[in-house]
Amino acid sequence: MGGRIVVKIGSQVLCDEQGELNLGVLEQLTGQIGRLANDGWQVLMVSSGAVAAGHGVAGDRLDRVSDPVARKQVLAATGQVRLMENYRSLFAGHNLTVAQVLTSKSDFQTRRHYLNMRGCIDGLLTAGIIPVINENDVVSITELMFTDNDELAGLLAGMVNADLLCLLSTVPGVFDGDPDDPATRCIETWDEETHQADDVVKRGASTLGRGGMHSKLAIARKTARLGTEVVIADGRDPDILTKVINRQPAGTRFPALGEASSAKRWLATADSHASGSVTVNEGAERALADTSTLTSRLPVGIEAIDGHFSQGDVIPMRNPAGSVSGCGRVRCDHADARPLIGKRGQPAFLHYEYLYLLDYPGSVKAFRAGSTDDDKQQATLP
Repeated sequence: MGGRIVVKIGSQVLCDEQGELNLGVLEQLTGQIGRLANDGWQVLMVSSGAVAAGHGVAGDRLDRVSDPVARKQVLAATGQVRLMENYRSLFAGHNLTVAQVLTSKSDFQTRRHYLNMRGCIDGLLTAGIIPVINENDVVSITELMFTDNDELAGLLAGMVNADLLCLLSTVPGVFDGDPDDPATRCIETWDEETHQADDVVKRGASTLGRGGMHSKLAIARKTARLGTEVVIADGRDPDILTKVINRQPAGTRFPALGEASSAKRWLATADSHASGSVTVNEGAERALADTSTLTSRLPVGIEAIDGHFSQGDVIPMRNPAGSVSGCGRVRCDHADARPLIGKRGQPAFLHYEYLYLLDYPGSVKAFRAGSTDDDKQQATLP
């Protein structure tokens, strides 16, 4: 037994009705994770709760801070210390060491930042140290914030090539209808062919967190398509991780689909940072949907280039209707690319090894084609 697992713990799991840390739940979860680590699992934790923990630290002194953004920063800065001290103490009881890693969305934006963070996390896991990762709320601003920690957990699962991602919340999984309807049941195994996301998700955000079930479902499906199995389950269950690892009925399981290279896993994290985009014509659109071929996007298949980008940037690729069909790493900047639109006999603008497709039938095959690790391709691709 063993492998690499990312465990995301939501704020409502960790906090009581007053919004402060529930130390009993914290002890129960660290006990489960400690047993996993001692059984040979490499565990990476994504933990909410810093802002909530700050309420118990800042106290009346918070009244001196009138700016709402600064208040949240104070809570995050003071609460992170308390949260980590609890984790350090509880894991020490299992002879385990923890490390704190704070990140922001900009750390996923460039390949260099991405590889640096991956190297740090890989080193911690190899050393048998449990990384406790959270968004750096002290410095994050709106446009550089993760949608929620579910998104962060999904990105990290792809980064470290995790075998399993557990999204722990206060719900038992994804329901097949309205959770308030007595006839509604929890879906044990998600099937892309039989389940429709918009039909089964009840939208809405929770009180303590930015994300709801709609976000969890989107992240779970995307992460599974990148090759990591995902489980959405109730983190208040005292044996939830044991059940998940032993494949007992617990939550909703999303089987891993396909197999993605390191390069494509990064592309899946970088598709929201671009200031430009490319639109392909109908011929290129049909080629993308053809499961029997796998080709790069040549200038002859490009219909339009919008915005500004530099060589090596990751930009969205749109179909003729304007919908985003994927993203890719460009070989040249926008100024050099525009004169090449529609021309034959030109080098690939988006190389297939750096092309990430969304929901095309050939997406899984596209992942497998780029199986060479990106670190070894740096010399030949921009």
